[in-house]
Amino acid sequence: MKTYIYDVDGKKGKQMEVPEFFKAVVRKDLIQKIVESMKRKQPYSPNPLAGNMYSASGKLKHHRHVWKSQYGRGMSRVPRKQRSRKGSQFDWVGATVPNTRGGRRAHPPKVLSMIGENKINKKELKAAIISALSATASEKWVLKRYETLKNQKIETLPIIIESKITELKIKKVLEILKKILGEKLFSVSIRKREVRSGKGKLRGRKHKINSGLLFVTGNNEKLKTTAFEVLDVNTLSVENLANTEPGRITVYTEKAIKDLGEKYK
Repeated sequence: MKTYIYDVDGKKGKQMEVPEFFKAVVRKDLIQKIVESMKRKQPYSPNPLAGNMYSASGKLKHHRHVWKSQYGRGMSRVPRKQRSRKGSQFDWVGATVPNTRGGRRAHPPKVLSMIGENKINKKELKAAIISALSATASEKWVLKRYETLKNQKIETLPIIIESKITELKIKKVLEILKKILGEKLFSVSIRKREVRSGKGKLRGRKHKINSGLLFVTGNNEKLKTTAFEVLDVNTLSVENLANTEPGRITVYTEKAIKDLGEKYK
């Protein structure tokens, strides 16, 4: 399978043989399985030391004939902390247990019970990544993912650009991408930040940001921008390529294609 490589002027240049996995069958079921298993739950619980961090020192003992004991004073066996002292007389206040002020919670959620990583088979993971990469080179899957691109025509997939682009300034990079992608595709590809509608604004999620395109660089290539997501070959995952649906608009550098070809032979 051959495709054109775009030069830094946004024009079609030489042709390149792309790896075989770009023609692989897109297994959506496998992609969804891997994406779900890679999700992480945000553990929620109080501090494990909560209720034990008081500055007053000294807990009461329940034994007989022991100094600072509750025994024989007509005091309940509630754990207490010392607030002040006058000789052998103490001012105590209940602490630690749930029925006391500032005490620990009775049955709090525990973080350790929530942290569990799902095991993923290596062969399944590799097959899912190959499927997700294949979807980026399929016009059918790209148009299926983006509603606003209905009845559009996308030429030359996968989109590959000369590695020289990583040496240019971001303003120039955006100009090149606009030439290659076209007005309609470029508008979907750039990240947009907008104020969320509804009460979510009051709940710590005021803004919404769309995914935008994914720019994949080769090893030792760098490109820094907030206009779109940039990842190198080694950090590329199924989540980045097909989080909601396979077929994310993805741009590869020439070196990235070569490195991917070696990685997934």
